[in-house]
Amino acid sequence: MEKLRARAAALLAEGAVSLIIGYEEGTKRPRPLFCRNSESAQKLIFDSRCFHNLAVYLTRKDLVGKDRFAVTAPISTLRSILQLYVENQLSEEKLLVLTVDLNGELKEFVTFDEISAYVGQFELQRGEREQDILTKIEGMSREERWKFWMEEMSHCFKCYACRSACPLCYCSKCIVEVNRPQWINPWPAPLANMEWHINRAMHMVGRCTACGACGDACPVGIPIDLITRKMMEDLAPEFGYIPGLPAKKGNALSTWKLDDREQFIR
Repeated sequence: MEKLRARAAALLAEGAVSLIIGYEEGTKRPRPLFCRNSESAQKLIFDSRCFHNLAVYLTRKDLVGKDRFAVTAPISTLRSILQLYVENQLSEEKLLVLTVDLNGELKEFVTFDEISAYVGQFELQRGEREQDILTKIEGMSREERWKFWMEEMSHCFKCYACRSACPLCYCSKCIVEVNRPQWINPWPAPLANMEWHINRAMHMVGRCTACGACGDACPVGIPIDLITRKMMEDLAPEFGYIPGLPAKKGNALSTWKLDDREQFIR
């Protein structure tokens, strides 16, 4: 912790970066901290409780500005950073990445290749919550799964917290805000809610890094993160994706090749 604070303070004092995005103690759990001077860097913390995906702020031009900036990143955030890089949303010249490894040692990444090599050591795992729900869903028939998700989506009131928490939902104008034509009904209702979440899943499949931010952000507890998580796992053998690593070939449902055999269609 002290090494992280000292390095962050030095980077800011030297002018190597103008902003460091990290974590500080909150009322109940760690919250994002935006350091612009060496004094504020003394508030930085980094431990197992720091799971909020800070990559969501990295595409905010109004926040990061034009100067070089840094971010403290656990594995989930590192995965999102790699995906954002693949999608040309981040550049090595502007971003410095700091993390603390399992031995408590401070690591500093200057290139995305260094991040990729580090992240490649960690296999994506299902948590106990994810495993329990997915095991239940996998044991259902198609009709039972539809009923399960319709019931879950009936609680959605279109707050779009899932969208706001996701680092990969960075479109300047979301499809739900387009009303000429009206692609998705804006009011909360089971079918309209399902339209929104299916559309979002289609945009995320093959890109999702399984950070779980969307599910954590849902105020009514819909396990929305498991839709893209399960789709990612199911597509892996068919499309060559490796869950948890960046999809360099593009979104599975928005790319097409002349030699596609379409054998994945059931």
